[in-house]
Amino acid sequence: MVSQLTTSERQYALVTLLLLGLGGLAMAAMGRGDPIAVHGYIVLLFAIGLSFVVMAGYYAPEPDKERLSRYYDDPTRVGIVLSIAWAVVGMFVGVWVAALLAWPDLTFDQAWASFGRLRPVHTSGVIFGFGGNALIATSFHVLQRTTRARLPGQFAPWFVLLGYNLFCVVAASGYLIGVTQSKEYAEPEWYADIWLVVVWVTYFLIYLRTLARRKEPHIYVANWYYMAFILVVAMLHIVNNIAVPISWGSAKSYSVYSGVQDAMVQWWYGHNAVAFFLTAGFLGMMYYYMPKRAGRPIFSYRLSIISFWGITFFYMWAGSHHLHYTALPQWVQTLGMTFSVMLLVPSWASAGNALATLNGAWHKVRDDATLRFMMVAAVFYGLSTFEGSFMAIRPVNSLSHYTDWTVGHVHAGALGWVAMITFGSIYALVPWMWKREAMYSPKLIEVHFWLALSGTIVYVFAMWNSGIIQGLMWRTYNESGSLTYSFIDSLVAMHPYYIARAFGGLLFLLGAIVAAYNVWMTIRQSKLEAAQGKEDADIPLFARDAVQAGE
Repeated sequence: MVSQLTTSERQYALVTLLLLGLGGLAMAAMGRGDPIAVHGYIVLLFAIGLSFVVMAGYYAPEPDKERLSRYYDDPTRVGIVLSIAWAVVGMFVGVWVAALLAWPDLTFDQAWASFGRLRPVHTSGVIFGFGGNALIATSFHVLQRTTRARLPGQFAPWFVLLGYNLFCVVAASGYLIGVTQSKEYAEPEWYADIWLVVVWVTYFLIYLRTLARRKEPHIYVANWYYMAFILVVAMLHIVNNIAVPISWGSAKSYSVYSGVQDAMVQWWYGHNAVAFFLTAGFLGMMYYYMPKRAGRPIFSYRLSIISFWGITFFYMWAGSHHLHYTALPQWVQTLGMTFSVMLLVPSWASAGNALATLNGAWHKVRDDATLRFMMVAAVFYGLSTFEGSFMAIRPVNSLSHYTDWTVGHVHAGALGWVAMITFGSIYALVPWMWKREAMYSPKLIEVHFWLALSGTIVYVFAMWNSGIIQGLMWRTYNESGSLTYSFIDSLVAMHPYYIARAFGGLLFLLGAIVAAYNVWMTIRQSKLEAAQGKEDADIPLFARDAVQAGE
């Protein structure tokens, strides 16, 4: 890693780590007796650890100039490994959280193991740890192949990847010790938010600089989606997290918004985090890796562009459907409902475009579990977007809101769409990155596929049934006009479904563990061959393999 950096880049790295370490030391010193001190020590240890890594390779020979004729894939390789690691950790905590609802004593009487603290560890670990690392890794890979241009420098990609993971570690550890803003998908406190802005702006600049240096005149559609993901997430994050800390030595801050304005900004952020982090970025992944794996051109490139602009425009206005029947003005609720229904058109355009791309390649779907991951992801994307538009309609929302139906809907998208397309893309990418003909075990990919699909179906159907029963029990009145069922009655009725949900999550976790083993063995085989002198040279910028997906 360090040997690929120039001397000046190694110096940049040391200066950056010095400044980061001083920042961590200041947090630890000013935050004595406050949770921010814990994060100060974490930042300090992170900076010291990486400093030793850089110094150990500081006097290594400078990389040869021929490197500029090859793609720079080291950050992609490390990003894949980090993504798989976060998947196993995040999904393990998810199974634990699901089990807590069925067996509450699994907290072991520890505050850090309570549902309220573990739940954001699960959501952040899976969404930002697993999904975010996969997006960064694949975006660097796709960007270079579709522009036929190397990333601009070696230091900035590492800053983005490692800086982003520092944010994830600070966020997850903060939840366990009670540090949270209590905002869905935006729980980290002010100092973590500021750090993420620095990292994210660097990420955006890498994309712009690479596109500006491209040798391919056309900007492939996958890059449109990745750029929308990076740009809009930055805007959402900054606006939603404007807050005032009570002091520089305290983790606690207060939002500049209050009341219904705070709720509106939060769900403008929350739903668009789903739109541009969990949808646009992964559509960029799908539009590159599915055609590439299938060996087929995209069914309709024009349709992919139309879908891009439809999703980009419509999604921005849909967040208020999370606040039906609240103090939010009625016209704002109606606006969110209307745009949510309209979203069905561009969403199904992308799902249909993906499935139509497989025309002439369905025999590959039958035989290739990696491509089957991507196909099932496109199906679940279509199903979950239809369900989302349906649930945004106010009368339907009156039944579904605050119930497990919403949880089932979220996981149909998270497990069936996001995780499936990510695992499929990783299985396609790992052999390319480690110069293997295929993964270590195609049979294990098959095992993973059926574990993941079974787990998703069990989980989602359990939550659909649970949620609809909840909604009906909560609105059932007796002849005297009072509620027929108490809230405790609904909890008792949900217990079997909560057990089923934990079992479905366990199946999905087992699939992630199988994937981690398969990836590790593939990398191990590659390293053994490299030690024997069998490693191939890096792919040159003008190799035929660098053409756009499906060409």
